[in-house]
Amino acid sequence: MLRNKNLIPLSHQHQRALALCVRIERASPIPAADLNAWQNEITQLCRNEIMIHFAAEEALIFPVARRLGELASLVDELLEDHAVLRDRFVLAEAHVMKATDLSEFAQQLSAHIRKEERMLFEGMQELMSAEELNDLGRQLEEALKESAQSCVIPTAATKLQPANAKGSS
Repeated sequence: MLRNKNLIPLSHQHQRALALCVRIERASPIPAADLNAWQNEITQLCRNEIMIHFAAEEALIFPVARRLGELASLVDELLEDHAVLRDRFVLAEAHVMKATDLSEFAQQLSAHIRKEERMLFEGMQELMSAEELNDLGRQLEEALKESAQSCVIPTAATKLQPANAKGSS
C-alpha cells in the first residue's frame, strides 16, 4: 500500500534508521577498534532524530492506533520495543556495546521499524478517514520539527565498504 502523505515524515526517519541497520549488518562482525565509531553514530542518530520520533509516536500515533481497537495489542508490542531500544541507546551512549550487541541492536531496530511500517501504518491508513489522517499529519509536523531529519555522515570506520573490500582490510 502506498504510504499516506501524513505518515511520510515518520517513514523517512525509518528509512534513515534502516540504512544504519543495513550498514551495521554488512559490516558485521565489527572489529573492536571500530566499536566506538559505531556507537557514536547510533548516539548521534538517537539524539538528533529517534528520541523525537519515539516521543511523537508515543504521544500522537500510538494513542490514535489504540483507539482503533484492532491495533491496540500491536501498540503494546511497539511500546515494549521502544523500551528495549531505549536501553540499547543508553548502552551505545555509554560505549559498552560489543560487536554482537551492535548486530542485535540492528536486528531489533529493523524488525521494529518494519512492524510499524507494515502493520501499524498500513492498519491506520485502512481504518482512518482522510480527515483524521490530515489532522494527525499536522500534529506530526509540529512534533517532528525539532528533529534533524538528515542523514548522519558515516565515518571511515562506519562507511559501508564494497563486499570484496571487507575481507581485504
